[in-house]
Amino acid sequence: MLLNPGTFLGDRYEIIEEIGTGGMSNVYKAKDHVLGRDVAVKILKEEFAEDKTFVAKFRQEAQAAAGLEHPNIVNIYDVGNEDGLYYIVMEYVQGITLKTYIEKKGHLNYKEVLSIAIQVGRGIEAAHNKGIIHRDIKPQNIIISNEGKVKVTDFGIAKATSSNTMSAEAMGSVHYISPEQARNGYVSTQSDIYSLGIVMYEMTTGRVPFDGETAVAVAIQHLQGDMVPPSQLVAGVPLAIERIIEKATQKSPERRYPKMEDLLVDLKKALMNPDEDFVQDIDPNEDEKTKVITPEEMDKIRDDAPASSELIPDDEEDEDDDKINPKMEKAITIMGIAAAVIIAIIALYLLGSFLGWFHFGSSSSSKKEETKTSTKAEETITVPDLTGMTEDEAKAALEKAGLKYELSGKESSDTVKEGLVVRQTPVAKKKVAEGTKVKVTLSSGKADQSVDVPNVVGQSESKAKSTLTGAGFKVDVSYEYSDSVASGNVISQTPSSGTANEGDTIKIVVSRGEDISMTTVPDVRGLSYDAAAAKLAEAGFSARNGGTDSSHNDNYNAGTVSSMSPGANSQAAKKSTITLIINPEKAPETVNAKDYTGSDVAVAKAALEAQGFSVTVQGPGSNAIVTSQSASGALEKGSGITLTTEAKPDSDQPAGNQ
Repeated sequence: MLLNPGTFLGDRYEIIEEIGTGGMSNVYKAKDHVLGRDVAVKILKEEFAEDKTFVAKFRQEAQAAAGLEHPNIVNIYDVGNEDGLYYIVMEYVQGITLKTYIEKKGHLNYKEVLSIAIQVGRGIEAAHNKGIIHRDIKPQNIIISNEGKVKVTDFGIAKATSSNTMSAEAMGSVHYISPEQARNGYVSTQSDIYSLGIVMYEMTTGRVPFDGETAVAVAIQHLQGDMVPPSQLVAGVPLAIERIIEKATQKSPERRYPKMEDLLVDLKKALMNPDEDFVQDIDPNEDEKTKVITPEEMDKIRDDAPASSELIPDDEEDEDDDKINPKMEKAITIMGIAAAVIIAIIALYLLGSFLGWFHFGSSSSSKKEETKTSTKAEETITVPDLTGMTEDEAKAALEKAGLKYELSGKESSDTVKEGLVVRQTPVAKKKVAEGTKVKVTLSSGKADQSVDVPNVVGQSESKAKSTLTGAGFKVDVSYEYSDSVASGNVISQTPSSGTANEGDTIKIVVSRGEDISMTTVPDVRGLSYDAAAAKLAEAGFSARNGGTDSSHNDNYNAGTVSSMSPGANSQAAKKSTITLIINPEKAPETVNAKDYTGSDVAVAKAALEAQGFSVTVQGPGSNAIVTSQSASGALEKGSGITLTTEAKPDSDQPAGNQ
């Protein structure tokens, strides 16, 4: 059942769109409304959801894998079910699968192969350290994010689907399963190592080593088939890469890398010394590369194969066990007749030899020569390491070892000088029969790897990356806000023009669009308008002068910002405008001055001075009355008032002696 956009799971995960489908599930991009992040939701298909045993095992394994946290693992966040829908909530990674990446490029250069293998190996190692085996390592389960990070997905989930060694869904995975998985379903950490080796082979050559029309046909090749060395399919494959793949994909687990940590050590060495043969074989005296399938194992594979498989036909008829198959009976009869004829010929030959009927020359010398030839054919010789030798030195070394020289061509090399051996097939230390031809590739010196750098400024991110990777470059993407470049388009690149070596990294900066994120408005109260505007611009805002406040605020000096909108320390969208209000000058204090005309000058003067006025007396300053007052009523505190006086009349004087 497909889910429509807008559907909610667990009252938390809102389905946005379907982003993929697989053998057992559909995958959707969803929004986690609790944590506010994008997630990937994998929904089990109905045929699996109806199998209660499978569902229980599936949930158990998914919950175990949820304990894994590593940069190279797609983390599992949640496991749930709703109305019969069983789902897993995982980290959402925007990118493409390694399978798609290989298909687009054909095959990868050795630096990419090593970088991807190291990141995948680190993720697998983290799981192995917690006792979790992936069981289904393949390019379809490896994601390369848009930032270049490599992540492995579906950890632990494969176990739920592996109750049968072969299933109807096995065709996609069988190209990468280990021989022990194909034989009896047994897995160990070294099964993941084998699968990673197959993935490295595909990255290096652009194809899987074993292929066929059915899953069973491919599985049998894992058990007993020989891989074509990558260097025979793609020129320029470094020796270290080929030897690492060879060791990781040995038929016997005991001959592979013991643990992922050991494989990672060699992968890192190969980055520094790609043409050096430092890989150590675990048991060079035992060659189990080709392993014969026993009848019991063939029965196991046939029993586990899907009904549609026709690669291994079952010729037995559905008859009673005590009856002999007619075909088998016929074969036995023919074999019996043939044996009788051979016995008769041998008897006739012995009789003829005794009677001297046959004369074939020196039988003794013939037998010695035959024995000698047979012995030589069975002898094995260790192939010498010819790397770095001149052509004449290589010929001499091979002749001394009893092998033949064959020039397969020349190729460029950054590490091996022109005219010296850069590669050989079979590789050094291989056991071969005497007289085997060793194909030698000579170095033609360093190649001119300079490539014109395409200008991708203004292109969409996906188109720019496609253009640059198509030209042979790696891409490093960073993101910035931009007012002038539309969201998702390239703002700039480094280098912007000229040429660069193939495989170099081109850095591009992609626009996030205009920055409208919310941020804190800084407090600019108490600053002058210019200082306040500068501080706001620093924080990404613009300022507007909103004029003078209606009254003076005693908390701030006159001429400084006394208030702002939006307010100080509030949240506002970047680049929004903040209105600033300026504090006015402080208004003067007024006092109500009484009119003291007709009053005693001393009383009037004292009263006005007490109110804060500056009093001047014109006329007698004592024993006088105020005849006029220069100002009265509401006056500014501290202003001056003049009192005009005249002496009091004699009648007001005290009575004297008559």
